[in-house]
Amino acid sequence: MTLKSHVSMTAISGLPVSGLEGKKDKLDGLNAADESSSQTPPQTGVTKPGPDQTTSLGASKCATKSCKCTEELCKQTRESASKASRGNAKRGNEESPLPPKRSGALAPTQTGNASTSDRKATQKRETLWSPEEEPLSPKGNTESPRSSTSRSFEPRNPEVDQTEVLIKQLETRLISQEQLVAEGKGIYAGLVMVESKCIEVDNAQGSTTESSPKLNNEQWQALIALHRTLLHEHHDFFLASQHPSASPALRRLASKYAMPARLWRHGIHSFLELLRHRLPASLEHMLTFIYLAYSMVALLYETVPTFEDTWIECLGDLGRYRMAIEDDDLKDREVWTSVSRHWYSKASDKAPTTGRLYHHLAILARPNALQQLFYYSKSLCVPIPFLSARESIMTLFEPHLNGSPTRLQEIDAAFVRAHAILFSGRNQEQLAPSVDEFIGSLDNHIGRTTRRWMESGYHIGVALGCSLLEYGSESNVIMRTIKSGARADEPNTAMQGVETAAPSQKFLDALDFACRTHDVVFRRFGDPSVTPYLHVTLSFLHHLVKFPAAMAHIESKIPWKLISLMLNTLIGTCTRFDKIENEAFPRNEKESPRPLPDDFAQRGLLWVEKYYPADWFTAAKIDDEEKYFEVASMMEERQNRCLWLGNRIAATGKWLTYDKNLRQFSVAPRYAIEIANLPTASDTGSDPPMQPDGRGARNGADVEMPDA
Repeated sequence: MTLKSHVSMTAISGLPVSGLEGKKDKLDGLNAADESSSQTPPQTGVTKPGPDQTTSLGASKCATKSCKCTEELCKQTRESASKASRGNAKRGNEESPLPPKRSGALAPTQTGNASTSDRKATQKRETLWSPEEEPLSPKGNTESPRSSTSRSFEPRNPEVDQTEVLIKQLETRLISQEQLVAEGKGIYAGLVMVESKCIEVDNAQGSTTESSPKLNNEQWQALIALHRTLLHEHHDFFLASQHPSASPALRRLASKYAMPARLWRHGIHSFLELLRHRLPASLEHMLTFIYLAYSMVALLYETVPTFEDTWIECLGDLGRYRMAIEDDDLKDREVWTSVSRHWYSKASDKAPTTGRLYHHLAILARPNALQQLFYYSKSLCVPIPFLSARESIMTLFEPHLNGSPTRLQEIDAAFVRAHAILFSGRNQEQLAPSVDEFIGSLDNHIGRTTRRWMESGYHIGVALGCSLLEYGSESNVIMRTIKSGARADEPNTAMQGVETAAPSQKFLDALDFACRTHDVVFRRFGDPSVTPYLHVTLSFLHHLVKFPAAMAHIESKIPWKLISLMLNTLIGTCTRFDKIENEAFPRNEKESPRPLPDDFAQRGLLWVEKYYPADWFTAAKIDDEEKYFEVASMMEERQNRCLWLGNRIAATGKWLTYDKNLRQFSVAPRYAIEIANLPTASDTGSDPPMQPDGRGARNGADVEMPDA
C-alpha cells in the first residue's frame, strides 16, 4: 500500500463531512504532492499504523526518519488535517451546540488486519467518496475500535437524595348549589330536545311498512349518532344531579322525572326494536349500537350507584339482545348468554321477590325445559309476579300440547306436558296418561341418575308447589288464604276475611299429581339424592301450617306416614339434637352462613316468607357459579334442616308428632295407616326406617337422652 493512499484514506476517515468541503483545495494540493512523490521508489522504512496505535484525525506516523520527502509529506498532512479539524469545529460550534458526528456515509479507517483485496481496493481510490459510489465496508475488521475517551463514575451527592420537593395540592373551587342547579337545568333542556327528536324518528321509522325504502349506511349512522347524543346527555344529567355537593332536592330530580326509565325506553330500547325489525339488513348497525349502549350503561353502573338495580337489569337486557341476534357463532352466543345470566342473577339477588327477573332467566335457560318450567313458575308465584310470563310460558308448552317432537327425555317431556295441561286447561284427556308415564318412570330414573337428580329434585318440587297455587292465580284457594293474611300464629288476623270456597278442578288435579310424586320419592329411604326434594316439600308444608284454612284443602292427601318414616331415617345420623329441637332456625353461629342450592332455588317464593333469617343470603358473598354447587358438607346441613322443619310441623301435633325421649317422628292417629309395599333395607341400600312404635334400626338399643 502506498503512502499516498494511506494518507488520503486516514484523512477522510477522521474528518467530518462539513470539514471536507471547506478543505478541498488543500487536499487537492496534497494529492498533487503525493503524485510527484509516488514516482520515486517506495521507502522500505515506512510502516502502516497497527491497530494498537492511535491515529489523530488521519495523521500518519512515520517509522523511518531517514527519508526527508516522507517527513515533509507527513508534516504537511498533519498541518492540513489539524487546520481542517479546527475550522470544522469552529463552524460546528457556530451552527449547533452539539459536537460534530461522523457521517455514516463515510468509510471507516482500515486497520492492520484488513485483507489484501481490501488494500488493493483502497489503493485505487484517490479522490473523496461520492454518493454514486458504493460505501466501503471493513470485511476483515472483527475488532471493535477502542474508545478515545474513558468514562468516569462519580458518586452522587448525598445532599441530593435527602432533598424532598413538596408539590402543593392544586387549588379547587367548590361548586355552589346555584351553579349545580343552573347546570342541571341547561343539561335537562338539551336532553328533552334530543329525546323528542329520538321519539319522533323512532316512531316515524317504526310505522313504515316493508315496501318503504330501506335506510342506507349514512342514515343508520345518523340515527346511531342521535341516540348516542341522548345517552351522553343522560350521563351528564346524572353526574350533575348526583354530584356529592348536590342538595337532596336536586338528587331527587332523577327519580322524580323517571330518568333511568326514560334512558332505557327512549335512548336504547325503542331504537333496538327498530333495528331488530329491520334485520338482517341492520345487523352490523345493531351490533354497533349494542356495544355502544352496553359501554354507556356499564359506565353509569360504576359512576351512578344510586340506580344500581336499574343498570344491572339494563346490562342483562343488552346481553340478551346480543345473544338473540348471534346465529353464526355458537361460542359467542353462549358467552353472551352467560353474561346476561350473570346480570339477571345479580339483579334477582337484590330483588328476590320480583318475578320479571325469573322470567328473563327462564328465557336464557333454553334448551333445559325443566329449568325453564322452574323459572317460569317461580316468576308467577312471588310477591311481585310478572303476569306477562303467562304468555311466554306457552312457548314452552305449545310443542307438548301440539304433539310436536322434542329433544327431551321421555320422563321430562311427560312432566312438562302434564304441567302444560294443568296450566292451559287444554287436552284434558292427555293429563292422566302423562302423569302415569311420569310416575311410572320416576323411581328408576332417580336410581339411574343418583346425585344428578338433586338439582332436578328441587326444580320438580318448586314446580309442583307452584301448580298447587295454580301458578299464582288469584282465584286459587291457597293463594286467597295466604294473601288474606289469616295466620294461625297471629290471633288478631286468624280467619279474618277468609271466604270459604270450593277448590277448582285444576287444583285437585295438581294436588293428585303432587301427592303421587311424593309417594314415589318418599319411599327412597336413605337416598341422599331425594333430600333436596324433601326440603322443598317440607318448606311448603311448614308455611301452610300457619294457614289452617289453606292446609285444610291438602292435609288429607299428603303422605304424612311416609314423611315421618323418611325423617326417622335421617335422624339416625343426626348429632346435633339441640339444633333440630330448637325453635330458632338452625345455623352455625361461628361461621358465615352458606345457603344450600335449594335455598337459592326457593328464595323469593311465597311459601318461604319469614322462613330464612334476614342475613341468610347477604352475610357471605357467593359467586353466581357457586350458588348451585353442591359440596359434601351440605348433606348434613340439609338433613338437619329437614329434621328441624319436621319438628316445627310436629309442634302443632295435628299432622306429625315428635317424641323427644325416643327421638323419633310419628303421625297423628288419623294418619296412622298401613302403607303397602314399603322398601326393605336391601332395596334402598341403607338401614330400615324407624317405625312409629320404636321398631326398626334402633329396636333394643339404648336411647340417648338429651343433655339436661
